[in-house]
This record gives sequence, structure tokens and C-alpha cells, in this order.
Amino acid sequence: MPTNQNIKVSVDAVVFGYSTTNGLSVLLIQRKIAPYINEWALPGGLVLNEESLEDAVKRELHEETGVSINYLEQLYSFGTPNRDPRNRVISISYYGMVRPDSFELMADTDAKDAQWFHINDLPSLAFDHSEIVQLALKRLKAKITYEPIGFELLDEKFPFSDLEKLYASVLNVALDRRNFRKKIMQFGILCNQGEKQQHTGAGRPGPLYKFNPSKYKALKEGDFHFDIKFA
Repeated sequence: MPTNQNIKVSVDAVVFGYSTTNGLSVLLIQRKIAPYINEWALPGGLVLNEESLEDAVKRELHEETGVSINYLEQLYSFGTPNRDPRNRVISISYYGMVRPDSFELMADTDAKDAQWFHINDLPSLAFDHSEIVQLALKRLKAKITYEPIGFELLDEKFPFSDLEKLYASVLNVALDRRNFRKKIMQFGILCNQGEKQQHTGAGRPGPLYKFNPSKYKALKEGDFHFDIKFA
């Protein structure tokens, strides 16, 4: 029996941004072409014949927002037949995290605008992109409890309170600060820099810490497991 198949492949990028002042956000573009013209969506587009999925998602992200990111992790494949009114399109989605202040957003190609939106204040999204964002957020919340992926979003030297804010923001929980500190410090992957944070108000300035990736790598080669549970 002849096969009737006319399927296109696209990529979409869920880029989470984090800052200690604004918390967790998502990078979105405003579309300037139909369908869903002027509506907000994830950066992405069709994969070219000569490029890999990874090259395609990095290209689309940079073209539509000006953001370049070294690491995007593949999330899931979305292939509902009517997810795109133009064609049958299967989307391979990716997600990653960056510091928004590291980039100047520049919308181009299919994007009219590019903006960061707080995770709790997202606009209505085109296509099935709301579903993609929610799945990416679920994956991020899980991964940050078993891998120290958030340290690159902090300053090279940071007060412990900044690490608390990061976890509280991503996981959307009120941390038991004492237990959280105990869990993190027992891993031995933070180095006290012997410096104090700049005084910003009431209370004594706390010490500054630095993540030790070499120590973490050495620990991983044994039976060590980074495990932050909040049951």
C-alpha cells in the first residue's frame, strides 16, 4: 500500500531565564506572520534539509531573539496532527537556562518582538506552546533536585541566600532554610571564599561562596548522588 506522508519537522526552544531580582522567566517571541500573527510563541521554526536538530534550534533561537546558548537539552516530541493549521508538523522541543542580563534581545526573521515573561505571568501562547512550556517547567523542577544545574545562573561568588532564592523560585516553594542549607553544605561542593557580601540593609553581611565543579565531578565518579528532596 502506498504511503501518504507529507510531514515537516520543526524545533522549538523553551529558554528559562533567571535573576535574583526577577526570579524565573521564559523567553517568547511575538509572531509577525500568519498563523497567530501578533501572538506570543516560543522561538523556533522548520529544520533545514542540511542541518541537525541541534543546529536548527540554535539557529532559530539566535535569528529570532539574538540569544546564543551553548546547551539546550532535548525535551519531547509534539506531533498532534492539527497542532499547526498550515501543515502536518512534528516539533522537537528543547529547553535550557540562561541569565537574561547576558543578552540584548534582537527580534528578527519571523519575530516582531522578543521579551522575557515571568513564569507566573505568561500571555496566551500560539499553537501548543503552553503545553510545551509546562512540560519544560516540570522537567526543570525535577532536574534541579538531582543535578546542580543552577549554579551557572548565579554570580561566580554568591551569598548562600542567592542559592536559596534560585531554588525557591524554580520550584515555587517556601524553603525550610535551615534544612536546605544543611543539605547543600553536606555535599562539600561550595567553597567559602573568605569574603563578605556587600552590605545591603539590615543584618550582618554573609560570606560569599563559589561552586566547585572539579569537586562535584570527582564526587560523581564515586557513589555520590546530588539529591535535594522537598517532600
